[in-house]
Amino acid sequence: MLPPNIESAFVAALSREQVMTDADVLALYSHDETPRACLPLAVLFPREQNEVVALMRVAMAHGVVLVARGAGSGNVGGALPAPQSVVVSFECMNRILEVNAADRYMVVQPGVITAEIDRVAREHGLFYPPDPGSSAYCRIGGNLAMNAAGPRAVKYGVTRDYVLGLRAVTGTGQLIQTGCRTTKGVTGLDLTRLLVGSEGTLALITEATLKLLPAPEARATLRVCYASNADACRAVARVMSQDVVPCALEFMDRQSIAAIQAAGAATDLPAGTASLLMVEADGVADDLPRQVAALQQALAGEGMLELQQATDKDAVTALWLARKSLSHAVKLIAPLKINEDVVVPVSRLTELVVYIEQLAAEYILPIVSFGHAGNGNLHVNIMVDPADAVQMQRAKTALRLLFAKVLALGGTLSGEHGIGSEKRPYVDMEIDAATLDIMRRIKSQFDPDNLLNPHKLLPDAG
Repeated sequence: MLPPNIESAFVAALSREQVMTDADVLALYSHDETPRACLPLAVLFPREQNEVVALMRVAMAHGVVLVARGAGSGNVGGALPAPQSVVVSFECMNRILEVNAADRYMVVQPGVITAEIDRVAREHGLFYPPDPGSSAYCRIGGNLAMNAAGPRAVKYGVTRDYVLGLRAVTGTGQLIQTGCRTTKGVTGLDLTRLLVGSEGTLALITEATLKLLPAPEARATLRVCYASNADACRAVARVMSQDVVPCALEFMDRQSIAAIQAAGAATDLPAGTASLLMVEADGVADDLPRQVAALQQALAGEGMLELQQATDKDAVTALWLARKSLSHAVKLIAPLKINEDVVVPVSRLTELVVYIEQLAAEYILPIVSFGHAGNGNLHVNIMVDPADAVQMQRAKTALRLLFAKVLALGGTLSGEHGIGSEKRPYVDMEIDAATLDIMRRIKSQFDPDNLLNPHKLLPDAG
């Protein structure tokens, strides 16, 4: 329960209706997409930047831990409340403040839904490239916190690549402004790129200036079936070593295919299909035939069973909706999904998927793999029953072995989901002690009292 004097201070900084302590509200904001939960003491709903400054200063005065939250759609515990913490929900800071089509940027508050940014940009002949699977409901503040990506990242990059500047409130209650409104600028240190991906541990982002691009005139989608995961991954390597870069290159294994078929999509696959690639090209309409021909040539090879170019807009839309719903669809396989988003160099992707198949067989675990193959970014989902202690132990062993293999292949533990609380125990497998020490010192400069999203991202010293 939030002490009355602290509750009164937050109400004075905001308003009565912006400070919620009702049990049902606390329960709603006690979790994200992870299976864990922790009741906060209160949930705050700021509407303006000055209110974020004010609530931060209340938190400083009383030593209150704050956990920022967008839509709560993350799956690594990044928005999970800490014990005795207060959640700061940015869903009411949901305005698009400026659209500058001439200079191709947009200024938004953190609570704007990601898909809305792209929709508004397209009204001006532009688009916002990052497209996480949850774009229909996730909020840009959460994307900024986790450096979200999505299928289009293979050609266009990730959230960090589209942030020109930020406004944010540090753990000392200071309002800072980073970056600029131009695509070039090297004045001072690049705090913009530092804050993006910091998971709310350094500052509370209150405004973002986002770079936009001209919207592609047209796109073409290919659906390609293979007899094995290895065959599909070798095709991915061929695609990514030729001149035409697809705007999306998505991989699905057999269990992923079964999940989307259960949802009513991809029911017409040829017999023996064990792996599926979805490949998309975009750009000037007159150039698309050249791009498609180059991609078809690279995709053809051993194990390819079928290559179809999707021409029906509704069919393409349905297939993409099924792909983006996979993360939820696979939950039907087992009660708990241990969801990882490891990345390896594309040339090593075949080795990774073969190793995952070996792990699944050796540890008797359903493992569903899909994701952004063009970046070497796989969502590896270990499906388990948390009531089965023996299975959970096997999963824990398999997970550490998976991480070790990824690092041995020159990869990284997270491509777009972030670290949060779930991956935090494994960070020192990838980052050495000296580098972690520098990161902790940076954290202490922004947040000396450790009030912003503690026990996330970085492991404790020692």
